[in-house]
Amino acid sequence: MIQVLIADDQELIRQSLSIVLSNQKNICVTDAVENGLQVIKSIRKKKPDVILMDIRMPKMDGVKCTQIIKENYPQIKIIILTTFDDDEYVYNALKYGASGYLLKGVSIDELVHAINTVHCGRAMINPDIAMKVVKLFSQMANTDYTISVGEKGNDKLTNTEQKIVAQIARGASNKEAAEKLKLSEGTVRNYLSLILNKLDLRDRTQLAIWAVQTGISKPDEDDFYE
Repeated sequence: MIQVLIADDQELIRQSLSIVLSNQKNICVTDAVENGLQVIKSIRKKKPDVILMDIRMPKMDGVKCTQIIKENYPQIKIIILTTFDDDEYVYNALKYGASGYLLKGVSIDELVHAINTVHCGRAMINPDIAMKVVKLFSQMANTDYTISVGEKGNDKLTNTEQKIVAQIARGASNKEAAEKLKLSEGTVRNYLSLILNKLDLRDRTQLAIWAVQTGISKPDEDDFYE
């Protein structure tokens, strides 16, 4: 059962999402709150797996709340749910560790799919803003929006670790990376923990961005002969 917390300053949206998601067999709504401060208070007690986070909320917005949560509860997945597709919001939400970014116009099926996707460790970006994210990543590779891992960079990583990083950067889940590299899922999970520690990165989102910036995410030659 996926434990979901809803955060939105509009009561109608909170109630609607609560009703719809509560009817899903594998989803349980733990709480529905109206601002970032209430989100933090709620997760201390109820520890949700996934948070549906509105961007513009009173007292503390969704971006700042995402930053605080990912620093203290890195295992919690966050989907930014908003009517706004502003560049700054997209970049900052992903920079701080959000796993998904959806516009509020998505269907219930799309929302449920997104919840299941991020719960499995993958990212979920609305198609309407996917190209915006790609452009942002491209800009980050050529500007000061860089993620630093020290002077050694990927010299710290073994060949196997570099292959795992490349899979994560392409959006693969631990299971998919394991199948691709012919490893067990547990081995990939252990490697990922070691990689994050080596590079002093917070989570797989930062790792994916760093991989794009460094070029480690480029396809292997073997990818073209499968």
